[in-house]
Amino acid sequence: MIKTDILVIGGSAGGILTATTAKKVYADKKVVLVRKNKTVMVPCGIPYIFGTLKDTSKNRIPDAMLINAGVELLVDEIIKIDKENKIAILAENEEIAYDKLIIATGSLPIIPKFINGYDLNNVFAILKDEEYLNDILNKLVNMKDIVVIGGGFIGVEFAEQLKKDGKNVTIVEVAEKCLWQAFDNEICDIAEQEMKDNNIDVKSGIRVKSILGNDKVEEVELENGEKIKADAVILGMGVVPNSSIAKEVGIMVNEKGAIVVDEYMRTSEKDIFAVGDCAEKRCFFTNKNIPILLASTAAMEAKVAASNLYGLRYVRENKGIISAFSTKVFNKSFAAAGFTERRAKEEGFEVIIGKSTTMDKHPGSLPETSKLDLTLIFVKTSGVLIGAQISGGESVGEMINILSLAIQKGLTANELNTFQVATHPLLTASPVSYPINAAALDALINIK
Repeated sequence: MIKTDILVIGGSAGGILTATTAKKVYADKKVVLVRKNKTVMVPCGIPYIFGTLKDTSKNRIPDAMLINAGVELLVDEIIKIDKENKIAILAENEEIAYDKLIIATGSLPIIPKFINGYDLNNVFAILKDEEYLNDILNKLVNMKDIVVIGGGFIGVEFAEQLKKDGKNVTIVEVAEKCLWQAFDNEICDIAEQEMKDNNIDVKSGIRVKSILGNDKVEEVELENGEKIKADAVILGMGVVPNSSIAKEVGIMVNEKGAIVVDEYMRTSEKDIFAVGDCAEKRCFFTNKNIPILLASTAAMEAKVAASNLYGLRYVRENKGIISAFSTKVFNKSFAAAGFTERRAKEEGFEVIIGKSTTMDKHPGSLPETSKLDLTLIFVKTSGVLIGAQISGGESVGEMINILSLAIQKGLTANELNTFQVATHPLLTASPVSYPINAAALDALINIK
């Protein structure tokens, strides 16, 4: 029998950071991480295997992160947990005795069994498995016409990368707009136009009726009767928590199958924690259960859990999910944090909007300068920031992180209006029109 102090099940972002943080915080404890796959993929990098990288090996998370931190890695599968005796049983019946257990088993792609033909050959769900992804990569080499079902981040990024690889790409989204969960219509329209300008056929506001073919996919039929030629279909319809091992041991899960956790990532069972996509997410503003499954969220949860395995050593609880996103579609970058205006109003907030349009370098005649559009969403009565959306150049990726922190700390329009910034012609927008300050001022004027 293997004995350890801390056992982590799952080797992606949440599991890795839980294990390495636990080893740093509790240096005298033995930490073992068990994962099923020989290699680990960078989750958010998977779409780029199919265009920019063209090689699954270039998208690996190196095991050196674990080894150098003093974490013991075991490539195997835990099939059962004996919670009373604190023993995890491996596939070959070997046992691991633990003191603290962290479940970080991630998520699984949604398989649309309600669509006829979902199980035809060359209909690909996206699993975080290098051998599986490499098989898809090899099969797509000789394919030309690809249909992507789902217009969220996964679907949009796959569509962009496959187009860059020279494919004929159609993206189908049942909602009114692609990326609608993260952005309001104005920025969704910019993203869709960027795809259309680069010859992706965007079909939003319509449902897939059937996937057609004999043995393998040949066409995708929409609910309006239109048929789209397809050599392959990519399923980008989102993911669901992979919580089966928790359910089997009697750990509480919610109605969506996510493991119920408290603000310190503790489950309903003593000495068992859960982090990442398999764990329940609560909205920062409403405390409602929300399906926001991100590697960056898993990283935050991992640090909270690992730091507090042996009592509340660091009182930094998980206060809820801000929902911070960023992506790049061809030459445009997009980022969001907090509520959209649409969602804020649905939740009953009366809001004031502040907007700013500027160039991300100054003067705007500098090379590689991009137009930057920023929208800030404030509560009308208090002026507190509850949402932000940006489109522009690559600088938006870090700007949204500033705004995510501002949301987390409850900063107001007045505070952001006088927010002190470092600026440089080659790196940032002008100090006289820095977008965060300018959008905050615009909101203050609108409040008055």
